[in-house]
Amino acid sequence: MALAARRVCTRAGKPFALFLHGTGVEPRHSGGYDDGLWAEIAEAIRHADGLLVTTEYVRDFLVRPLVDVEKERFLILPCGIDLDEFHPGRDDGVAARYDLPARYVICPGALTHSKGPQNVVAAAREYADLAYTVLIGDGELRPQLENDLADRGRCLGFVPAADKAFLINGATLLVAAPVKKEHFGIIYAEALSGGTPCVAYEGGGVDSIVTPDVGVLTQRDPEALGRGVRRLLEDDRKRESMEVNARRRAEERFDAVELGAQLEDWLAGLVQA
Repeated sequence: MALAARRVCTRAGKPFALFLHGTGVEPRHSGGYDDGLWAEIAEAIRHADGLLVTTEYVRDFLVRPLVDVEKERFLILPCGIDLDEFHPGRDDGVAARYDLPARYVICPGALTHSKGPQNVVAAAREYADLAYTVLIGDGELRPQLENDLADRGRCLGFVPAADKAFLINGATLLVAAPVKKEHFGIIYAEALSGGTPCVAYEGGGVDSIVTPDVGVLTQRDPEALGRGVRRLLEDDRKRESMEVNARRRAEERFDAVELGAQLEDWLAGLVQA
C-alpha cells in the first residue's frame, strides 16, 4: 500500500501520508522482506508528507532505526475507543448471564501462543483464591488452557461484541501477557474506558497506555504478573482510585471522536502545506 500510495500521488502531484503499522515494519528488524522491496518501502516512507503511528514505541524503536526520518514528520495518534460502549457500570448484568462471580479478572483475545493466554493462566495460580479468571476468545490453545485453568477460571469462547464490552466493563481487572511486545494494545484502552485497571507485561507500546495511576506493568514473567494482580486485588483503595483515573485517562487520550478530529486537522494541514 505504501508503494501504491507514493506512485499514485506522485503521478497526480498530490501529497500523501502513510500509516505505519508496527506489524508491517517489525519483520525487517529480523531480516524480513526482500532487500529490493524494502528499499522501495523505505523510499516511500522518506518521501511521505506525513507519517502516522499509534505510539512512540513504533516511531522510535521500529521505524526510525530503519529509516532516518525526522520526528516532526510523525503524528502519534492512538487508536480511539467508543466511550459510550466501554463505560464504567455499563455491564448489562453480564456476570449473571454467564454464571460468573461478581469479582473476576478478564483476559480478552485469541487463544494462541503469541497472544499469551498461557501466561495469564499460569499467573492465575498466584491469585486464584482472590478472583476468578475469565478468558474470552478462541484458538488452538483452548483445550490446554481449560485443562490448566481447572476450577480457577473459564474460557467463554467467542462472545458477541456487546458482551465483550460488558465483560470488560464489569471486570475487576484486565490482565494480558503477550509473548511479543505489543505495538499498541487496544484492549488496554478499552479497559481504561470501562474504568477497569490493567495488569500487563511491560515493554512496547503498552507503556504509553497503562501508566502507574491506572494499572501495573510487570516483568515479562507469569509469576511476576500474578503477583502484580494479587497486590491490586488485595488493595481495594488503590484499585478504586485506579478505576477513577482509568476512565479519566480514556476520556483525555482515547476518545474516538476527538482523535478523529485530530486526524482530520492533521491531514488538512498536509494538503494545505
